[in-house]
Formats: sequence, structure tokens, C-alpha cells
Amino acid sequence: MSILSPDIQQTLAGQAIELPSWAFGNSGTRFRVWTTEGTPRTPFEKIADAAEVNRVTALAPSVALHIPWDKVEDYGVLRRHAEDLGVSLGTINSNTFQDEDYKFGALTHEDDRIRRKAIDHHLECIDVMDATGSRDLKIWLAEGSNYPGQTDMRARQDRLNDSLRQVYDRLTGEQRLVLEYKFFEPSFYHTDVPDWGTSYAQVATLGDRAMVCLDTGHHAPGTNIEFIVMQLLRLGKLGSFDFNSRFYADDDLIVGAADPFQLFRILVEVIRGGGLNNPDVAFMLDQCHNIEAKIPGQIRSVLNVQEMTARALLIDQSALAAAQSANDVLAASGVFMDAFYTDVRPALAEWRESRGLPADPMAAFAASGYQQKIEAERVGGTQAGWGA
Repeated sequence: MSILSPDIQQTLAGQAIELPSWAFGNSGTRFRVWTTEGTPRTPFEKIADAAEVNRVTALAPSVALHIPWDKVEDYGVLRRHAEDLGVSLGTINSNTFQDEDYKFGALTHEDDRIRRKAIDHHLECIDVMDATGSRDLKIWLAEGSNYPGQTDMRARQDRLNDSLRQVYDRLTGEQRLVLEYKFFEPSFYHTDVPDWGTSYAQVATLGDRAMVCLDTGHHAPGTNIEFIVMQLLRLGKLGSFDFNSRFYADDDLIVGAADPFQLFRILVEVIRGGGLNNPDVAFMLDQCHNIEAKIPGQIRSVLNVQEMTARALLIDQSALAAAQSANDVLAASGVFMDAFYTDVRPALAEWRESRGLPADPMAAFAASGYQQKIEAERVGGTQAGWGA
């Protein structure tokens, strides 16, 4: 008998993790972006690669776009291309961190002309959402200052709120604004949206369709991320995850690579707070594969999330609640750790096969010949990498 009950299997079957288009392009550190054979040259090829991840895992049914990196003449055509490959277009990500005008800010800038330009870019992103059927506009701002006294931090918060209000008011129907935070970089003294509290304070003034995005790599060392997950779910403001992993800062490594136990703890709180398979809480990867192969990197990432979700679902909730109620510290910890240490991989492989999926998606992709095919076909042109 499988250690995964029918209820757990049904829950896992509903899991969906959105892939970032930029993970398939050339991307990496500020020092060097290494090129690889077979790298997509267009958004259409990025989506084709993302569809391969979904084909062997059934875990990645949508692809997030980044504007202007994924700009095309006709988004309806791009949408149909994705649908033909069995995936949909998801979150639209704005970009106000690569334009010369934004050196000292975008949505927070003192110059009305530059701030207007940044607002208009986000309105353009909403136009893209209208064409692609996307629900979420995700905003990450590389804004702040490097030196004490350099800028008026309070005035910047006021301008940010006014800018976000103008963007939010353009949304229609079920469309949402999701504000991401990051505690430092590229600004080092202060960042305009450095933590979940600032993001929450900003979106709370906008309305019910303004949410917080939690990037697992955007925290100071030692931060209890699962506490933040719990709090945002409790407040009804956790809109989405950007899953990745970090050893030092915003490393954007394969999720679960540095600290699998942290990923497990986060997913425990997601389940506890009703965030798993909740359409209001989007799971997405945000990773830059600088030295590893890109499609296998995304396959490994979604499998890591699936594996830790399965472990978290194995927690004996009755035993845990009883131990917690009795203040039995060791018993509670034991129940928790028993689930974490359970090897679910054989059971997941068996379950995949029962659904007509490869038992080992990594091996299935390697044997498919797809990588060799795109390396032979994608010769010439401009590679669609970070900042393209």
C-alpha cells in the first residue's frame, strides 16, 4: 500500500506551479551570464520549453511573462501558441529596473515625467493581461537609496502609494496587483519595499485585489519565512509565491537546494493556512539557471516542491495537535520530523506511472531527444536572455 493516501494523491493532482519564461533564457549573476546551446530566441520558444516541463510532470500548466523581455506584436497569437502546447499564459511581470530614467526610482521618482513613464509601463502591462487572459500583474521595484540622507524615504512611500493606486484603478474584473518585496539590492541603505510589512501596508490601502508576493530568496539570513507565510495567509493577503533558494542573498537557485527543511516548513504553513490548491495563492518559480541546464533545472524545481508538499501532507495532524495542546515539546517535534524524514520519492514515482506520467521525469526528458533537437534548430538569431 502506498504511503500516499487517496486523499493526498487527489491533493497532489491539483497542484500547479507556474514557470517563469526568463528561466529558459540566458540569465545569471551580475558578473557573467553564460550562454548555452538551444537557448530560446523568442518568447514562443520559451513557452515551448516550458511546455516540455509540464509534459513530463503535469505540474506546470502556466508560464509567466516579463515585459518587455517577452514583448510580441500580437499577444493573441502567443496565447494560442501556448494553448496549442497545453499551457496557458500566467502572471505578467513589469520591469522598471533596466531603463536609464529609473536610476533614482520609477514609481517613487521625484520627477513627475519619469514617474508617469513608469506608471504608463504598468498600464501597458495590464493591456497585455487583457490580451493574454492573465489575472496577475506582479510588481518588483529596484528602488531605494545607498546613503543616509540621500532621499526623503517618507515622501517616496507617498509617491509609491499614489502610483500603485493609479495602476490598481486600471485593473478590471478578476485582475489583481501583486507587490513583491526584497530586503536589499540593488539599493543598499534603504529599499522602498523591503519587507512583507511594507508590501502589506501599501496593498492594504488599495483594495481586495491587491496582494503580497513572497519571494523565498528575498529575506535576511535567519528570517522565519514560514511565520510570514502564516501571517499573510491569516490576513488574506498572500497572493503568490516566487519559489527559489539561497545560500547568501538573492541567489535564485533551484528551490529547496540550500535548505529543503525550510521549503517543508513553508509548505506546512501553506497547508495549515488553506493556501494549497487555493486559486487565490499562486505558486510560481523565480529562478535563474546560470550554470545548470535550464529545462531540467525547472523539472527538478517543480519536483522538489511536489516532494516537500507530499511530506507536509503526511503529518499526523491529530497527533501533532494533541502534543501541542499538552505542551509535549518532544512529541510535537517528533511528529513533525517523522513526516519530513519520510522518503516519498518511490511512492510519487509509482503514483505518476498510475497517471500515465513518467516515473522519473528527469530521465524521461533526457531520453526524449528534445534538448538535442533544440540545440540543432536554434542556431543564429538573438538569444532571449536576461534583459533581452
